[in-house]
Amino acid sequence: MIEESPCLALNSNIRDEMGAVAVRAAKAVNYRNAGTVEFLLDKDNNYYFIEINTRIQVEHGVTELVTGVDLIKEQIRIAAGEQLQLKQDDIKLRGHAIEVRINAENPEKNFAPCPGTITDVHIPGGNGVRIDTAVYTGYMIPPYYDSMIMKVMAYDRDRDSAIRKMRSVLGEVIIEGVTTNLDFQYDILKNERFINGDINTDFISDEYSV
Repeated sequence: MIEESPCLALNSNIRDEMGAVAVRAAKAVNYRNAGTVEFLLDKDNNYYFIEINTRIQVEHGVTELVTGVDLIKEQIRIAAGEQLQLKQDDIKLRGHAIEVRINAENPEKNFAPCPGTITDVHIPGGNGVRIDTAVYTGYMIPPYYDSMIMKVMAYDRDRDSAIRKMRSVLGEVIIEGVTTNLDFQYDILKNERFINGDINTDFISDEYSV
C-alpha cells in the first residue's frame, strides 16, 4: 500500500550485503535485464530471500526519485542490446521518497474491489510530486484487473518532510464516482507508529479493524 526509499530498517552494511546477494542471485541464473530481488527483514536484522521479479515493479518510482535514474529507459536500452551505462558506485541515494497506491477498493469491507465510472478527478502537482495514472473523468474502472488506479509519490530532503508533503498532496486529490482507499491512506500517514517508523507486516491488522 505504501512504499518508501530508502528503507528505514536498513543500515549501510545490511543494504550492501543484501545488494551483493541480489547480484549473486542474478548471475547464478544468467539474468540480464531490469529486475527486483525481494527480501523480508526480521526484527533481528536477519533477511530472507523471497523471489526475483523479472520486471519493473510498482514501486520503481521511489527508487527513481532518490537515485535520479530512469529505470524504464535503462530497461529499454538493455532490451535493445545496449550496454548498461551505470556502475554501482554511480548510484547515490539522496533525500526520501514515499509512494501511496490509490486503489478502487473499500477498506471498510476487507478492501473489496469497487469498479465503476469516475465522475470527477483532480490530480495535483508541484515540486517533488509525481503522480502516475491513466484515469480521467469518465474513465470506467473494469472489474477484471488489479484495483490500483493511481500512484502518488512525494519526494523531499528527509522522511518527515516527505510525509508532510504526501499528506498535503493526498488532501488535494479528488476521485469521485467510485470508492477508493484515499482516506485510509491519509489516516496511515497521520498514524504515530507510521510516523515513528514502527512498521512491520502486522501494522494494518494491529492498528485498524479491517
